Amino acid sequence: MGLSKPFLDTISTDSVRGPLNLITDVPGVTVGQTTFNSGTHHTGITVVKPTTDNVFLNKLPAAAHVINGFGKSTGLVQINELGTLETPIVLTNTFAVGTAETALAEDMMAENPAIGDTTSTVNPVIMECNDGDINDIRDVFITKEDVLKTLHHTGQSFEEGTVGAGVGMSCYDLKGGIGSASRVIKIDGKSFTMGALVLSNYGFLRDLNIYNVPVGEKLAAFNAEKKQKEKGSIVTILATDIPFNSRQLTRIAKRASVGITRTGAFIGNGSGEIVLAFSTANRISHYPKTELSSQAAITDDKIDRYFRMTVSVVEEAILSVLTHATTLNDRKGNPRLSLQDALQGYQTHYQDPEVARLQTQLGI
Repeated sequence: MGLSKPFLDTISTDSVRGPLNLITDVPGVTVGQTTFNSGTHHTGITVVKPTTDNVFLNKLPAAAHVINGFGKSTGLVQINELGTLETPIVLTNTFAVGTAETALAEDMMAENPAIGDTTSTVNPVIMECNDGDINDIRDVFITKEDVLKTLHHTGQSFEEGTVGAGVGMSCYDLKGGIGSASRVIKIDGKSFTMGALVLSNYGFLRDLNIYNVPVGEKLAAFNAEKKQKEKGSIVTILATDIPFNSRQLTRIAKRASVGITRTGAFIGNGSGEIVLAFSTANRISHYPKTELSSQAAITDDKIDRYFRMTVSVVEEAILSVLTHATTLNDRKGNPRLSLQDALQGYQTHYQDPEVARLQTQLGI
């Protein structure tokens, strides 16, 4: 999916969209979602499975980067210490993190009876955003069974926008949620893929900039902004089959911030921006048979084009959130407008040709 129209603001000139334009274009990566969207319950779960085999036994090079650390994630400390990912990734709301961690740990133990017995424990990775403006977050009703069901039902195709962990999220004071995109690049004659998935819940309306159109200023003058302080978050997951080591993945993860800020964000004091990047190209055995190991890796002096690729895929994933999200009444009955509805409302009064062009370019 991603955007329905060609991405116009690309900084990456030697990569193209993947066939699905989703993070699942990376071979082996699958996504599952559970959505709760009724009454005052507007929340959910999104799972990213990095491989189809046992990731605990065959770990992946990985890195986490905290742009601004106002968040309640689990597992990131060990990822940055050891440079490996050994579980699926679960996204949900802030108060469901503990439940999700327990469920993921139990699922990993069921798959690997040695965990906590004859071998080490496991490092569950859970990341969150606060959906309390739209969802009744104090009603902590997500269960272990909900998480387990999501873990066991993943696939290549998945919806974006007001779904999964993104149901109750906002983006630039409009409706936020889940977005994804992918890029394919040639390396030594072979095709490799990078995909991004974002859980987007941040930003002031007046700051929104799309394709160098200050559309947020226009909408903010027409619709009053709903917040005075930046207290949102965005979680970004980067998956690739390009052979990066964990040190290089840290550098890749840092560039996600550029993709985020190209849409207008400034990364506020109370905002949580966290990036997790992993590569499926190399595997690290839990039970290595030799003391020496070797991994293929991109040469650092060629890495700039992958930085550009990262920026491009993250920016499109965020715009994909905004174009796929749908208007939703929050827990108090007030509408949180989608970008499409906000632009249409604005256009009924102003008939702005610049906004009309933007609507066409975004396919909304």
